[in-house]
Amino acid sequence: MMSSVFVFLLTISFLTTLSSSATTSFVFGGCSQQKYLPGSPYESKVNSLLTSLVNSAMFSTYNNFTFPGSSSAGSQDTLYGLFQCRGDLSNIDCSQCVARSVSQLGTLCLDSCGGALQLEGCFVKYDNATFLGVEDKTVVVKKCGPSTGFDSDSLTKRDAVLAYLGTSDGTYRPYRVSGSGSVQGVAQCIGDLSTSECQDCLSEAVGQLRSGCGTSAWGDMFLAKCYVRYSEGGYHPNGGHDDHDDDDDDELEKTLAILIGIIAAVALLVVFLSYFRKKLYGDEKGTNQISLLF
Repeated sequence: MMSSVFVFLLTISFLTTLSSSATTSFVFGGCSQQKYLPGSPYESKVNSLLTSLVNSAMFSTYNNFTFPGSSSAGSQDTLYGLFQCRGDLSNIDCSQCVARSVSQLGTLCLDSCGGALQLEGCFVKYDNATFLGVEDKTVVVKKCGPSTGFDSDSLTKRDAVLAYLGTSDGTYRPYRVSGSGSVQGVAQCIGDLSTSECQDCLSEAVGQLRSGCGTSAWGDMFLAKCYVRYSEGGYHPNGGHDDHDDDDDDELEKTLAILIGIIAAVALLVVFLSYFRKKLYGDEKGTNQISLLF
């Protein structure tokens, strides 16, 4: 069995374009260091796998695929892949998110034998090292917001939200949401984990988030197979935004449109003045030539 080393990349909210929705905003991505040869059978297999993920996302919020390797190449040629959409997404939003993720993976992990990408609304991963059904509590991303100070009421609400997200009721709940006052939280496991493995992963994420983010206004803890997130008062850099955020985006788009209009007007003015100068210079030159004839 091969072990893949992933190099992970991070971003923050202001790198997200205005046209990107909250569902397709970039959270993190990583690629294995092992490369395959362009035009090889493995490349064809990767393309087939990613196409299968996109097609399957039209009908389900989770699925996984295994493409067996050739007998000569052994397990190194076997390809595994999965996608997991956020539990509240419709099939349309899920398929759009997975399609966006697959498109970005093609650029981010060009010729890599494995790649993983987490957007706000979905997670996609493929690799030639088996990871399906394997519990993995490795910390991939930990992000904490600014401190709100020691506010016992806020901390009590935050702890209540995290407690619900990290507590099992004996049923299989891979997607969980919770709220207490102004504090909101969400948690999810990858669908290849069992009930006990999912619970174990979420409990670990909650513990790490509570101890790691302290009095932060928001916090994210992404482990390899699950995540837990919370925010207070709707303040979060990557998550869904409220009406005030929509107003801010509208104002920013209007400002950009005005700036673009001003730049275009200045450009036209420069072109006009240049043409007028050339015309005037040409007329003066013609007059001078006529005067010399008399």
